[in-house]
Amino acid sequence: MDIAYIPSPSTGVIHLGPIPLRGYAFCIIIGVFVAVWLGNRRWIARGGKPGTVADIAVWAVPFGLVGGRLYHVITDYQLYFGEGRNWVDAFKIWEGGLGIWGAIALGAVGAWIGCRLRGIPLPAWADALAPGIALAQACGRWGNWFNQELYGRATDLPWAVEITAGPNRDAGTYHPTFLYESLWCVGVAFLVIWADRRFKLGHGRAFALYVAAYCVGRGWIEYMRVDEAHHILGLRLNVWTSIVVFVLAVVYLVLSAKLRPGREEVVEPDTGASGGKDGGKTASSQTKDTGAEDKSSDTDDPAADGAEAKAEVSALAKGEPAKADLRKAQPAEGGTPGSGTL
Repeated sequence: MDIAYIPSPSTGVIHLGPIPLRGYAFCIIIGVFVAVWLGNRRWIARGGKPGTVADIAVWAVPFGLVGGRLYHVITDYQLYFGEGRNWVDAFKIWEGGLGIWGAIALGAVGAWIGCRLRGIPLPAWADALAPGIALAQACGRWGNWFNQELYGRATDLPWAVEITAGPNRDAGTYHPTFLYESLWCVGVAFLVIWADRRFKLGHGRAFALYVAAYCVGRGWIEYMRVDEAHHILGLRLNVWTSIVVFVLAVVYLVLSAKLRPGREEVVEPDTGASGGKDGGKTASSQTKDTGAEDKSSDTDDPAADGAEAKAEVSALAKGEPAKADLRKAQPAEGGTPGSGTL
């Protein structure tokens, strides 16, 4: 009896002449573009400048790729440094193997560098990018479909994925855990967007919500997988990682809400003013100095001004010309009366 299933690609690479187009890399690239696009829209909505998200992503993405690969190689070292293995394969990132934990951790370091250079707060940038990262993961998981990897236990469900025979895998139909995680990540993205609009999350809390929600899904999906992994007390390593990271994210959510309620009023300072900070200070000091001089000239020796005014009033009462009139009538040096030279 035939059963329905999701077929797997016969190959994970298509050759365009001498150029190989790998499905795994293609999915990651699409994910990066989606994350930057959505992050840019959210950043502008928060009062940031167009292009800032992409500028910082130039730092975050390479760091994230390196971190993701390092985490995978370290936690699955036997695949590259075991007996009969070739350690050079550890550099073949296109064959699959990126750990999201390492990608987020080291990617955050790259983002921190980029934020420091632009003078903006990292938590605000992370909040803007959080749902985009979840959508990027949703796209990237389809790279596992191209490579026929990271599937679950055998099943005859109509949405089972067909896996062909190959190195370290047996032909059959299995739970498509890559699909489960992809759909879960889409749900996480919408959850973060909704919560951010509803509660005005700030100071990194939108990002923390993304992390916590992702960990919940990763925990039960990881439990279904049958690929080789290290176990601690009967649980896969990534299940423990999900638990620990989930707790840290929730603790940050609670403490941040108490210590720094609300959200940032300014996410990106305006550095376009001439002279920057120093120029601003100079202009301000010049304005203050000018105001001080005007004020000084207006209020200089009020007693003398009062005496002079009384003298002029007295002179007018006697029919004498006021001092101001005398000054006006007095010709300037080198001039004649009525010449208009004052």
